[in-house]
Amino acid sequence: MSLVPYGLARPFLFGLDAEAAHELTLGSIARLQNTPAQCLWAQRRVDDPVTVAGLRFPNRVGLAAGLDKNGRCIDGLGAMGFGFIEVGTVTPKGQPGNPKPRMFRLPQADALINRLGFNNEGLDVFLANVRRARSFRAAGGILGLNIGKNAATPIEQAVDDYLIGLDGVFPHADYVTVNISSPNTKNLRALQSDEALDALLGALVRRKAELVQLHGRQVPMFLKIAPDLDEAQIGVIAATLQRHGLDGVVATNTTIARDAVQGLPHADETGGLSGAPVREASNRVIRALRARLGPGFPIIGVGGVMSAADARAKREAGADLVQIYTGLIYRGPALVPEAASALAAG
Repeated sequence: MSLVPYGLARPFLFGLDAEAAHELTLGSIARLQNTPAQCLWAQRRVDDPVTVAGLRFPNRVGLAAGLDKNGRCIDGLGAMGFGFIEVGTVTPKGQPGNPKPRMFRLPQADALINRLGFNNEGLDVFLANVRRARSFRAAGGILGLNIGKNAATPIEQAVDDYLIGLDGVFPHADYVTVNISSPNTKNLRALQSDEALDALLGALVRRKAELVQLHGRQVPMFLKIAPDLDEAQIGVIAATLQRHGLDGVVATNTTIARDAVQGLPHADETGGLSGAPVREASNRVIRALRARLGPGFPIIGVGGVMSAADARAKREAGADLVQIYTGLIYRGPALVPEAASALAAG
């Protein structure tokens, strides 16, 4: 258990603008990680090793991409008890993202809306931060690096950005996630369509084969998809994943649906909705993917994990591993070992 209960810090943080609280928290973790002060939030890691996509995960609970876009807090976040950490999304060039305000809490629904827009400092800074991290991976933690395209890059040239990203992160990643599902970069989700997805994955798989030869190491590649897909779209994505031999899928990103939060303050803000309201949509996509992909295809489930029961529901839907983001903001670090213990218990 962490030295300072999150319940003492949350009222202060929730009294700040959501993005200001986010940056204050990450800045503090970045400064204090790998120092004695890390005991303020450190948690015992639940030992529940599992092999997925050829990687040995210390337990089934990970941090979703988006919380630490620049990879500056890998060791500090890892100390919360995560079996794996995914950082990014990183784009080839740094970019400021969308205008502020762009992150909103909906506490009545245990939810967030964000339209950050892949704000990050670019690939070079990201990789320097990744190289600087040491304690999490030394203790067996698995690190995923999540890549995307720059907002200024025309969608017709998106493949070029993803290839740059893959080239950069491949030597440093335990696995790579290709993010085509953020609702906050114009036209990005169009890459989930049949023809565009086929072209993107074909190019990435060919480049990955070259990188395996160049670096002499295998790095699994996952695709991150949206919850706002119908059965036919899920079927197309599943078939395309199998055809190109991808190593896994991350399901899901945030939703653009607002049915579950209608009438609440900020519910009409543009952006991706995360937290409890996306839980069932995410589980629906996971179940559909599992039915189409069969029992052996790796699925990372993410979306609405606010409790141990939610983590178990992801597993029951068909996910091999589970990721947390918004649940960490509402529940704090204690959610990590709580969820990991529930999954370890079966």
